[in-house]
Amino acid sequence: MERSRHDPARRSRLPAVPAVLLGALATLLAGTLTGLATDPTDLVGTTGYVVATGLLLAVGLYGSTYGIDLADLRRDLRGVVAAVTLGVVLKAGLISGVMVLAFDRPEYLILGIVVAQIDPLSVTALSKDGHMSQRARSLLTAWASFDDPMTVLLTLYVAGYAYTAAGHTGTPSVVGGGTTGYVLGLALNALLLAGALLAWWAGGRLWPARRSGKEPLRPRRPATPLAVVLIVVMLLLAAANMLMLAVAVAGLFLRTPAFARPLARAVTSAFLLATALLGLFVAQGVSLAPGLLLGASAFLAQAVVAVLLMPLFVRGLSGRDRVLLGFGQQNGLTAVLLALTLERDFPKTVGIVAPAVVTVNLLHYAAQTAFGCWSRHRAGRNRRPTAPRQRLPRHPAAGEPGPGEVPPAADGLRSSA
Repeated sequence: MERSRHDPARRSRLPAVPAVLLGALATLLAGTLTGLATDPTDLVGTTGYVVATGLLLAVGLYGSTYGIDLADLRRDLRGVVAAVTLGVVLKAGLISGVMVLAFDRPEYLILGIVVAQIDPLSVTALSKDGHMSQRARSLLTAWASFDDPMTVLLTLYVAGYAYTAAGHTGTPSVVGGGTTGYVLGLALNALLLAGALLAWWAGGRLWPARRSGKEPLRPRRPATPLAVVLIVVMLLLAAANMLMLAVAVAGLFLRTPAFARPLARAVTSAFLLATALLGLFVAQGVSLAPGLLLGASAFLAQAVVAVLLMPLFVRGLSGRDRVLLGFGQQNGLTAVLLALTLERDFPKTVGIVAPAVVTVNLLHYAAQTAFGCWSRHRAGRNRRPTAPRQRLPRHPAAGEPGPGEVPPAADGLRSSA
C-alpha cells in the first residue's frame, strides 16, 4: 500500500533542525530588535562588557578542550600544530587576497585575520552531529581552541602595514603593546595556568574526590565542590585579563565527570548569549556585499586548508572526515570581539564582520545538512535487498506420513493388489 504524505516513516527521513540553532536564530532576532531600540556603542569598552564577553569566551574555550579525546590529540599533534600555524596563515592570506582584489582597499587585509580563526564556542555548541568521527571532532575542537594566539600575532604585524597602506600616519592603537605586549600576555597565561594546575593538585591531596569501585586509578582530583570553585575562579581571572590560552590548556587537564552535563548547558547558554550580542551590532548597520563575500571566502578557505594541507600532517583520516573538516569553519564571538578591537583604527570593520559571521554559520549548517541528506540517500541506495524468507518443512504429527512417504492405507491396498 502506498504511504501517505503524513507517514511518520517518511517524516523521520527529513533532517531535523537542532534546537540550539533555532534558539540562536531567536536570540539573534531578539538582539537585533534590542539594537534597533538602543545604541550599544556606549557599552563597548566598559569593564562589565569586557568581563562579560571574556567570560563567554572562557566558557567556550574550556568547554571545547574539555571534550577533546587526549589519545586522539596526542596522535594528531602534528596536525593540530600545522592547523593553528600554517593553516591560519594560509586561510588569512586567501581571505585577505580575495577581499583586496574584489574591493581594491588595502585596509581589508585585516578582515582575513578577523575571520581566519574558528570560534570554539560555536564548534562546541553545534558539533553534536553523528557524521564526524571522534578523532576528527577532537582535531577540529583543538584547531578551534588554539588558533587564537596565531590570530593575535598576525594582527600585530598585518594591522600596522594595512594602516599605513590605507593612507594613515603613525601606528594603530591595536599594536600599541607590540611584541613586548604579546610576550607579556603569554607569560601571564603561563602564570595563570601554573597556578590553576597547582591548586588542582593541592586540592586533590587535601580534599580528594571519592572513588567508585568501577573507576580506574588516575591522579587524584579535588572533590566536586572544590573543583567547581577552582574552575570558576580560573574562568573569572581569565575573563578579567583576557588570558584565554591558559583556559584552553587547562581544559585538557582539569577534568571531573561531574562537570560534563553542567558544562554542556553552560556552553549552550554562552553560545545563545553571544548570538544575541552579535544581533546588537547587526542592528547598527552592515556592509552587506563585503560581508557576504568575506563569509563565503572564509568558508571556502577552510575547505582548501582542510582538504589540501591537513592530509600532509594527519594520516588515516577517512574521506568523510576530510570533507567534514572542510565544512568546519564557524565564526562567532571571537570574530566580533576582534572586529571591535580593530574598529577604532579601521572603521566599519564590525559592519562587515557581523554579516560575514552569519554567512559563515549558515553555509556551515547548509553544508552539514546537505552532506547528511546525501549520506542517508547513499546508505539507502547501497542497502542490499533482503532475501525472500524460505518456508521450513512442517514436521508431521503422530501417525501422519512425512514428505515422500506412502500412507499406511494406500500401502495395504498396494500389497493386496
